[in-house]
Amino acid sequence: MKPLLKFIKEYRKEALLGPTFKLTEALFELFVPLVVASIIDKGIKNSDTSYIIKCGLLMVALGIIGFLCATLAQFFAAKASVGFAANLRKALFSKIQKLSFTDLDKIGTSTLITRITNDVNQIQTGTNLALRLLLRSPFIVFGAVIMAFTVDAKTASVFVITTLLLAVIVCSIMAITIPMHSKVQRILEKIVLSTRENLLGIRVIRAFRRENEENHSFNETNDELNQSQTKVGAISALMNPLTYVVVNLGIIGIVWFGASRVSAGIILSGSVLALYNYMSQILVELVKLANMLITVNKSLACCERVSSVLDMPETEFNADKLSAADGHIVFSCVSFKYNGASENSLSNLNFEIKKGETFGIIGATGSGKTTLINLLRGFYPATEGFISIDSENVLNIERNELARRIGFARQKSVLFKGTIRENLLLGGKTATDDELYFALKAAQALDIVNKKGGLDALIEQGGRNLSGGQKQRISIARALVGNPEIIILDDSASALDFATEAALRKAIANLKHSPTVITVSQRVSTVMHADRILLLDDGEFVGLGTHDELIKTCPLYKEIADTQLNGGNK
Repeated sequence: MKPLLKFIKEYRKEALLGPTFKLTEALFELFVPLVVASIIDKGIKNSDTSYIIKCGLLMVALGIIGFLCATLAQFFAAKASVGFAANLRKALFSKIQKLSFTDLDKIGTSTLITRITNDVNQIQTGTNLALRLLLRSPFIVFGAVIMAFTVDAKTASVFVITTLLLAVIVCSIMAITIPMHSKVQRILEKIVLSTRENLLGIRVIRAFRRENEENHSFNETNDELNQSQTKVGAISALMNPLTYVVVNLGIIGIVWFGASRVSAGIILSGSVLALYNYMSQILVELVKLANMLITVNKSLACCERVSSVLDMPETEFNADKLSAADGHIVFSCVSFKYNGASENSLSNLNFEIKKGETFGIIGATGSGKTTLINLLRGFYPATEGFISIDSENVLNIERNELARRIGFARQKSVLFKGTIRENLLLGGKTATDDELYFALKAAQALDIVNKKGGLDALIEQGGRNLSGGQKQRISIARALVGNPEIIILDDSASALDFATEAALRKAIANLKHSPTVITVSQRVSTVMHADRILLLDDGEFVGLGTHDELIKTCPLYKEIADTQLNGGNK
């Protein structure tokens, strides 16, 4: 929890005022049993009506002041906890944006979703309760013990014994349940993962009639969560009955000892009632404290989980901006292995891509094409060797500069809910409408915009109201916005027909600023017109040259070309 306290600094005033008003309310509440005792011992005993009325008005005043203090405490505690959660959520979201792809792969999407939603909400609830009750309840308990000693020290010894027993019960249950709450949160992550995967893959699941298997798998995880929550809930539920038993035994002790001392004339009957009221206050506060501690335990477990993300080291980037803007790329002895993998995904790649060149990359599924592109874009650091753009290591180039220099379109087009204009402006924030239309025309997507009603036409989440080919063309247009020096098309024309693909290829080749174009594909027809083609096989360099050169010198490329272009006829 301590590392997260910096996020509540903005609300320090509210975080201090909340407990202060709550303690003020508690202070006035501690005087109420003394007023009641005074009414009995003086007002009722002496039949003094005016004294009873004065004391009654004093109790009303104490109640009104307590109500106002409690209301203000609730207001300030709520403001501080909500603000704290908002700052924490912002910091967590910002941290996720800065994490490397390696860290994101290791943590997992479902884990991050759970931590930024459920965990932060749990922390907010725990903070709210802590600001209101964490000081108030112990203050009432110990204050009631002290006030009991002012009434009758010998009878008040029962309070000390009761308080110690209650402390043992509370601490024991806390020690057992905190680790269990962490386990519950981990199982909840599995639920989120299963739900997310099913929502994203619902069409595939239904296509293969896997609904029953998925239901069975989900129910198993859900049952595991149910059992874990039931177990921790059963242990936490012991708090209230054990507290009631101990406190009621304390009340019996007070009545027993108090009655004997009243009979002996040592104390008055009003004092016994005051002691009883103080014990009742302890009971009420301990019930509140028990419920609060259950929630705070969950919050502490969530704090550890959120802190583990915030404490992850970020990938360091130098703020270097390239003076040159040629788009000359060099791969120097580059090898790469994913975290936890046993073998390299890419091995000892050495080649260069010249300015203005159209460079094709081809290979079978799993050959390392997309991994190569991810390294070029700085998403992963190379395990060995380095990649440079215009003689500067990509890891040393400022992120915004690298994003500006490289336009990227991938096979699985990702479009966001909003207008076509908003989606295109991701490629260049300052682009004018003329520039957007130029990019759309080059990407063969102008007809889509015209049919939809212009740049302000709405795109649904994930581009649900667009076909696969339409999404790819808008994604390619987004990559062209801003006139980047390097354009990467990672199998981004796979859903396009040959005529549209040919028109796209021609439009990109005729761009005035002559960008370096990298085309990644499994289709020979897509890359055969490139100036040079790199063939990858299982992450290794197999061949490099023009289409005609590779046909003559590279048997594997010739086999692929014959299969795709000639139907396997040699």
